[in-house]
Amino acid sequence: MSTRDLPIPGSELRGDGLVLSYGRARVVHDVSLRLSPGTVTALIGPNGSGKSTVLRALARLHRTEEGQVQIGVDSDLRDSSALSAKEFARTVAMLSQSRPHPSGIEVRDVVAYGRHPHRGRFSGSTDADRAAITRSLALAGLTDMADRAVDQLSGGELQRVWLATALAQDTGILLLDEPTNHLDLRYQIETLDLVRDLADDHGTAIGVVLHDLDHAASVADEVVLMHQGRVHAAGDPADVLTGENLSYVYGLRIETTVDPVTGRVHVQPQGRHHSRIRRLPLAASA
Repeated sequence: MSTRDLPIPGSELRGDGLVLSYGRARVVHDVSLRLSPGTVTALIGPNGSGKSTVLRALARLHRTEEGQVQIGVDSDLRDSSALSAKEFARTVAMLSQSRPHPSGIEVRDVVAYGRHPHRGRFSGSTDADRAAITRSLALAGLTDMADRAVDQLSGGELQRVWLATALAQDTGILLLDEPTNHLDLRYQIETLDLVRDLADDHGTAIGVVLHDLDHAASVADEVVLMHQGRVHAAGDPADVLTGENLSYVYGLRIETTVDPVTGRVHVQPQGRHHSRIRRLPLAASA
């Protein structure tokens, strides 16, 4: 995957004092975070900790009960609700967990949905639209599948289709909710590489929910560790991904080590059988 030719954006997205609920049940309490240009921010935490709900609130897909979501550049920030749906979609794209399952539609046509915010009411596809679709298919490793019907794809292939659709929006802010879900090892790593390329080479502000803590350590500039709807720790991966923090939040003994060469954190959960020695059978005597 290569991100050459993508536009260079510069907007940031902030959530300040977010309080979020489902019905009468409050699930997120006074959470603040900032997605900055050229930075990958990973939201991690156990199931039910509120990380996906926070991402949906940033994407205007979940009502904010208290607090504010702002978007803009430096001092020129404004409430995201002030933008029209089309204006917002030109700036922020999201790959969510819950997506429709289209049938009888080719992959290229699904990816083309990502160009809707850039089109007029009655205008057709432009050269820019076609170039963005072709580029996004290539980035997601789907060029050879462009003419296949999406209902012929595996779960992992369909995941890549929706990633390409988000990329086709050409936004400066990208929100990804478990983007490596359903992917095999190769495409997990290629997706993480793509996330880093978008941030490093094109200044994209990226917020990503991840369950794999080693993936978070490898891709993120900043980590937000959530627990029971609150931010337990936030900052540099080495400062957040400590055995003490992770053991407390996940309710499991977790040890971490730091690679002396790369400085990357490696997470080692200690299950009941972690220290078990696998004994190989003795070779039969002649």
